[in-house]
Amino acid sequence: MRNEGWEDLISRVVTICTKHEIDVPDMDAPYMEGKKPRRVPPVSSVSNLHHYKNDCLFSVLDLQLQELNARFDEENTKLLQCVSCLSPAKSFSAFDVNKLLRMAELYPNDFVDVSEVELRRQLHNYVRNVKSDPKFAKLKGLSNLFERASDLCAILVETNKCKTFALVFKLLKLALLLPVATASVERVFSAMKIVKSHLRNKMGDQWLNDRLVTFIERDVLFTISTDVILAHFQQIDGRRFSL
Repeated sequence: MRNEGWEDLISRVVTICTKHEIDVPDMDAPYMEGKKPRRVPPVSSVSNLHHYKNDCLFSVLDLQLQELNARFDEENTKLLQCVSCLSPAKSFSAFDVNKLLRMAELYPNDFVDVSEVELRRQLHNYVRNVKSDPKFAKLKGLSNLFERASDLCAILVETNKCKTFALVFKLLKLALLLPVATASVERVFSAMKIVKSHLRNKMGDQWLNDRLVTFIERDVLFTISTDVILAHFQQIDGRRFSL
C-alpha cells in the first residue's frame, strides 16, 4: 500500500469527485488549512500531495499495522499466510507448496503418519488437477478468503476429489476451523464478563466453569426437560426428600 496504493487511491478519488462535480485540489499547490484563521496564514511549504499522501494515507496505514501487530503475533501471522495459499482465486495463483508444508507442521497431531514427501507430491498433483478443471475456475470471483475455501471444499466433495486429495482436503478443513475457533474463544471471554460480575468476583474456578457452560450452551440445555435435571440431581447424593 505504501509503494503502490497511492496511485490507485487518488485515481478513484478523482473519478468520484468528477462524477459529483467536486473540485479536485492541485496536488502540486501548497496545502492550506480548512479552518479560517483570524489572520492570513503564511504560505505552507507542504504541498497537497505530501499532506494527503504522507500525513493522511501513511498515518492510517501505520495505525492499521500497529493494530494488526498487536492483535496477531508472529506465529499467527505465519499461519494466516499459509492459509491464504489455499485460496483458489486467480487460478490458484497464491498456491505455495512450501508454505502449506509449514502449515502441516503447525498441526503435528493431524499429520502423524504422513511424510513430507507424500504431502508434497499430493500438493503438486492437486494444484495441477484443479487448474485444469473448469469447475474450479468459477471460484475466482469471490472476495472472502474463507468463503472461497468453503466453496472449494464443496466442489471437492462434489467431484469426489476430497478422497483423491485427502491430505489437501484436511488442510482446507483445518483452515475453515480457524474463524470458528477464534469466535468460540471470543464468545467465552464475552460470557465471562457477564457471568463473573463485580457482585460475583469471588467465584471459584469450578463454579465459574459450570456457570459458563450453562450460559454459553443454553441452546442445548433448553432441549433438556426439567424432570430430567431434577432426577439427575436427586441421584447425585442421598436426599432426605424428593424434589
